[in-house]
Amino acid sequence: MTATPDARPGSDRAMATGTWLDEVGLTVDGLDPDQFDVEVRCGAESPAGGVPVTVAVACRATGPVEARLRVSARRTGVDDPYWLIPGLFYGENRPAGNDRLYPRFARVTEEPADPARFASPAWSFRADRAATPAVFVWGARDGLALGVDEQSPLGLTGIGFAHDEDGTARVHADFPYREEPVSYLGSQTPAAPLTQTHRWQPGERQVVELCLYRLPADRHAYAPVLRERHARYTTEPLRPWVDVAEAAELAAYGLHRWHYRPDPAVLLETAAFDREFNDNVKGLGDREAMHVAWVSGIPYAAALLAHGRRRGGDRPDDGPGSGPDAPGPGDGYGPEDHVAAGAAVIDHICANLAPAGTFWGQWTAARGWGQSWTPVRGGLHARTLAEATLFLHRAVRAEAAHGVPRPAWSAAVRSNLDVAVRHQRADGNLGSLLHADDGRMLSWAGAAGLTWVAALAEAADLDPGYLPAARRGGDYYARFVYEEFLHGAPEDVDLAPTSEDGYAAILAYLALWRVTREGRWLEIARRAADWMLTFRYSYDVRFDAHTLLGRYDFRSRGADQASPSNQHLHAYGLICLPEMVELAKATGDRHYLDRTRENLACFRQFVARADGDFNAYRGMASERYYQTACFQAKGMLLTLSHAWSVGVLLIGCEAALRLPEVQW
Repeated sequence: MTATPDARPGSDRAMATGTWLDEVGLTVDGLDPDQFDVEVRCGAESPAGGVPVTVAVACRATGPVEARLRVSARRTGVDDPYWLIPGLFYGENRPAGNDRLYPRFARVTEEPADPARFASPAWSFRADRAATPAVFVWGARDGLALGVDEQSPLGLTGIGFAHDEDGTARVHADFPYREEPVSYLGSQTPAAPLTQTHRWQPGERQVVELCLYRLPADRHAYAPVLRERHARYTTEPLRPWVDVAEAAELAAYGLHRWHYRPDPAVLLETAAFDREFNDNVKGLGDREAMHVAWVSGIPYAAALLAHGRRRGGDRPDDGPGSGPDAPGPGDGYGPEDHVAAGAAVIDHICANLAPAGTFWGQWTAARGWGQSWTPVRGGLHARTLAEATLFLHRAVRAEAAHGVPRPAWSAAVRSNLDVAVRHQRADGNLGSLLHADDGRMLSWAGAAGLTWVAALAEAADLDPGYLPAARRGGDYYARFVYEEFLHGAPEDVDLAPTSEDGYAAILAYLALWRVTREGRWLEIARRAADWMLTFRYSYDVRFDAHTLLGRYDFRSRGADQASPSNQHLHAYGLICLPEMVELAKATGDRHYLDRTRENLACFRQFVARADGDFNAYRGMASERYYQTACFQAKGMLLTLSHAWSVGVLLIGCEAALRLPEVQW
């Protein structure tokens, strides 16, 4: 069935809207014309160029009918489409050489469809997989977008796209959803399509809504559309459980109580909610491992140290509470203990550099210091090393402000940065994977080296010679920002686009702008922030009241999708909270501040306020919140506290407490 839009009489703008929608071939399919009447109406164009569309459906059947409808629009002459579903699909989405399988766009003229390997020219998804339920497509001349709400009167909505051999690109919305050709549930093996239909009763009438946007060729044209969609969902209040100061106290307690071990001084990456389970399956709950950054290590140890300093913990490191006799579980958890523990962890990491002169990737109880999470023998991941170096340099400066010199830490900062500069390619690429023995580069792929730019720029106070290397790196990685495809930051997702790539870009380009005050870096930072915000949920997902997230009324607005491969919500965006506030101030654009306030408010939910809170222990915070059908059922929570989950909350809260002018 095809329905033609009705232009409202007496409105020139509405007439123009109708003409444009005719051009994109707005169609309504899937309903038997002998059983249903369909009426399509269009509204006036919005400031972002969106045309609201309502589809009214009346059932004329004599008995109940199971059905769904699809509303679609098209652009012709799109030979090389670029797709965007925020948080879910970016361009081809999975580079061809990526060994980790998840949905990939396969051009019909270049690659046969292979649903068994998640490769297809057409995809349909349930809307709650998207950070904003919208689907975009661009060709060489222009683009098209379609936005919907997560839910409609017919149930959970669906969104998707298709590309034909003749160059026709289609975007569509399903009411209710369908997933095809297969479903991705987090496994490398495809699942059968998930589907939902609505049971229509005789005489039933329902109305569904969507919005169509005509876009210029610039792929960054998604930004005003997503702002408009976000504004649609901000009527519900934010509902953090605790204020910023209390969240900081809980996070510091949890990081020290559940993750810190004194001999050797480490922050264990995970701690099980269920302590009896953990005692019976040693190592499966409390993971006896520590990365030097990313999922544990220096950033969070430095945050614990800073928290202790702010709370008055100024006891010297060589007194009680440091070294092998430091308090363990069951002893003190006050500011002095936090200072001692944070410093001890950093001391341990800085005292054990790899032969190449960089940090190691991780420590494990079984093997000691070793490489990153990569199958490449001897490989160390650039983003992890650079993030450790960046936060170590910040810790050195913070300690100096307290009158505490840290020469061994400063030496480790210089050693890491010298290796990065020594092996930087002439075009500015800082590499993605280097060898622990001699620092030679094992991979130049992706943008994992982007975090070195932040570390180098901020360390210009140590050596002005680091700044030229930072500039070269900034110039090289800018192409990823302008192509709207940053990828490679996490060790475990093998060159997928991720929210973590967005955080790395924000850290890097704000650092360059802060040091140089050159406007071009601020512009790239702005674009990077817009791209990062495509992963940030603009709405509150509807959870079944019987699920844990539903029972606790979890508000997802402000949480980030980890990546198209790891479809769950996480808190890592708090790592660049001060940069986002800085960006808002530098650009005069309050939108960045508002989204950052949402981010911090979101994760002041589900930090355990007391033992037994959501079956966790005081100060614990989960890594994963399941907002869709991936890995676990929608509405569930991963019952592990992660050092980084607690740690980024502490980083964000400590930064917020240093910004009293912001109403958090």
